[in-house]
Amino acid sequence: MDSPEHYVRRVTWIGLIANILLSGIKFMAGILGDSQALMADAVHSLSDTITDVAVILGSFFWSEPPDQCHPHGHQRIETMVTIVIGTVLLLAGVGVGWHAVTTLHQEDAGTSPGPIALVVAAISLVTKEILFRWTDRAGKRVKSSALQANAWHHRLDAISSIPVFLAVAGAMLFPNLTFLDHVGALIVSIFIIQASFKILVPGFGELLEAGASPGTLEEINTLVQRHPGVIEIHQLRTRYLGSTLRIDFHLVVDGELTIKQGHDIAEQIKTDLISRLPDLADAIIHIEPGNLLDPDRTTAN
Repeated sequence: MDSPEHYVRRVTWIGLIANILLSGIKFMAGILGDSQALMADAVHSLSDTITDVAVILGSFFWSEPPDQCHPHGHQRIETMVTIVIGTVLLLAGVGVGWHAVTTLHQEDAGTSPGPIALVVAAISLVTKEILFRWTDRAGKRVKSSALQANAWHHRLDAISSIPVFLAVAGAMLFPNLTFLDHVGALIVSIFIIQASFKILVPGFGELLEAGASPGTLEEINTLVQRHPGVIEIHQLRTRYLGSTLRIDFHLVVDGELTIKQGHDIAEQIKTDLISRLPDLADAIIHIEPGNLLDPDRTTAN
């Protein structure tokens, strides 16, 4: 069976080949069919190839084991690849939108799009939706944020083909309304920009050491405190490395327990947490003895 990294590369290579073929077909159909919206969609598909290459190259690095200079591993590279994907999407969306707006009122913007543009838009919609479903399922299977981000790139290409299809069809039915093709390109750009923010915000959150959600924190607290021998949990800290969660916290136990007994409790809790939290890769637990004396008496002495 393939390792997660090999599986990511295999899935992405297939997507890369499909994107290159679709980009070429859309460009040709956009030129032959005189459709600016389809040309904009071709740019979007071409941007997919850039992110495919980023995922393939990045997977060779983020899968490297920890070393002396990188004791926590190299998973942040996956986060950086995810941000690259979001940035490429953002730039592509802004570029497509700007071109659509600046040419919207041109009287010589072009003639009514031809039937070939309509057919290719339909083919793109179906093909990219299939690629999205397959890539997203693969990303969830191996817990790869970069692969899942790339899957949404496919989904956006599928979604953006819908207004392209409608715009081309509208311009064909009403030849005098050639601006519909430009409006379709503008709608595509809005979808692209929206998707870029959905990818960039979590990515930057990981780089800035954003912790787990309140729901996950509550779940961790509940799982820990249900173990016998646990008095209190405090100073819980969480962070993500790539798609995996790392946590550390202080665990207060009976101060009369032996070191081995305290260690055994910590190991049981760690095993339980990792088995119940699918994203959790490691947990560091600091054992603290509970107060054996009344705090007021200790201060008085």
